[in-house]
Amino acid sequence: MCTIMSYCGKTAAYKAIKDGLSETKSRGPDDERIIDTGAGMLGFQRLSIMGLTPEGMQPFELDGCSVVCNGELYGFEKLRKELLAKGYSFASDSDCEVLLPLYLEHGCELFQMLDAEFACVIFDGRSKEYIAARDPIGIRPLYFGFDSMGTVVFASEAKNLTRICKRIMPFPPGYYCRIPSGTPGGALNEDLPPLDMLEHVGQLVCYRDITSVEKFCADDLETVCGKIHDKLTEGVRKRLVSDSRVGFLLSGGLDSSLVCAIAAKECPHPIHTFAIGMSEDAIDLKYARQVADFIGSDHTEVYMTPDEVISSLEEVIKLLGTFDITTIRASMGMYLVCKAIHETTDIRVLLTGEISDELFGYKYTDFAPSAEEFQKESEKRIRELHMYDVLRADRCISVNSLEARVPFGDLDFAEYVMSINPEMKRNIYGKGKYLLRHAFEADHLLPEEILMREKAAFSDAVGHSMVDYLKEYAEGCYTDSEFKEGCLRYDHARPFTKESLLYRDIFEKYYPGQSEMIIDFWMPNKEWEGCNVDDPSARVLSNYGDSGK
Repeated sequence: MCTIMSYCGKTAAYKAIKDGLSETKSRGPDDERIIDTGAGMLGFQRLSIMGLTPEGMQPFELDGCSVVCNGELYGFEKLRKELLAKGYSFASDSDCEVLLPLYLEHGCELFQMLDAEFACVIFDGRSKEYIAARDPIGIRPLYFGFDSMGTVVFASEAKNLTRICKRIMPFPPGYYCRIPSGTPGGALNEDLPPLDMLEHVGQLVCYRDITSVEKFCADDLETVCGKIHDKLTEGVRKRLVSDSRVGFLLSGGLDSSLVCAIAAKECPHPIHTFAIGMSEDAIDLKYARQVADFIGSDHTEVYMTPDEVISSLEEVIKLLGTFDITTIRASMGMYLVCKAIHETTDIRVLLTGEISDELFGYKYTDFAPSAEEFQKESEKRIRELHMYDVLRADRCISVNSLEARVPFGDLDFAEYVMSINPEMKRNIYGKGKYLLRHAFEADHLLPEEILMREKAAFSDAVGHSMVDYLKEYAEGCYTDSEFKEGCLRYDHARPFTKESLLYRDIFEKYYPGQSEMIIDFWMPNKEWEGCNVDDPSARVLSNYGDSGK
């Protein structure tokens, strides 16, 4: 991970961007640089992953243009070879150094060309405009706001902007925005929705929407599963390329286990896997150990105690920048295991299992009343993913000076799965995520009981007691009357349990008035029969069954 900042106008102050970057030193602990473009400033904090030499430090500059990028560009070697043939030269082995030559050759069409997880800002010194862009899923974070003069400011995290901007919002995934470097002189209507404000000062363009499917593919079941197998395998393979050591988070569930098993097959040496569980209720550690033994990984177990969970709660909410219940619950274990990896190893890159649920279905999507509704829910979850699971993975990993890579978010893979007829993706087989399971059944990469194990909620299954400890702690923080009064303080995303109120109160301490960065609490679709529940955990659903055992 790295941090990028861009102050897109002459009102930019060096101290403001320097202070903003000071909030995220863990994202880029290796180096920091700020440049004055003559029409604003670009700032960068580096975590060295690809191209480890000093020449790989950003911002990169070429022919009057500059760029800062937090990203991984897969297959950049081919792009660089094509650019070398056109006369461009490169000073480093950094993947991101190809961005400016690509921009000079193709303009904003370059974003459609990228197979990448990225957020970047380009300054075009010829036209004196800034171009911000983000990958189609939003795996890499990007936020924006406006200073008191109406100048746009971009940054990797909201905390970079809290001293500069009154309102902070996530930049939409799959979009780019062209912004003239002149300021609007404070003429913005702050009552407008933030994206409307952004369009008021620039041109906002959707360059790729992977949730949009014009026509579902006509592949039969075995063809579908074959393509799922090959595309996910390739998604893992390309994410193994790194100049720094790579590790793997292993929960023992289907998604992370598949990523680890594929990687173990692809790598010539044992991979290093990490799992976490409660000290007295380590449900997932049992399954993670079974997977590790089967694939022959170098496996590390991390234990967390109830006291560690409670004492880390405020810090986790601060680093996340969210009040969402399930995001916070699931972050407790992820934060603590990543902290252990940072403190005890020299690993810098972690592969994770996020994004599978949004593509193939949750426990609650078993209740989808039709294939059309299943697809709509998947589209919604993918569009909002950057506010929930992807946010969790990015913050828990980056705050520990590590980089996340997400094979299920591979664009070719995700786009294909979205195009599969939703009738096939629904749970009509008596087994959730059947297509994904069946795709790898013949390979025997995993024990049968792991491949076919029912999904368990990660936020619960790192010891079901963890959630119970959090709920019990929240209950003790408010009387019933304090709870009722506390909920009424908030109009947007109003808390509805003592736990949700506690998280919201802590969130407001660090991000006052910024709750609209998160659209709402992540909850099952309450309009569906069986899903109108008061807790986001799959444990409250009637079909949870033996998932957590």
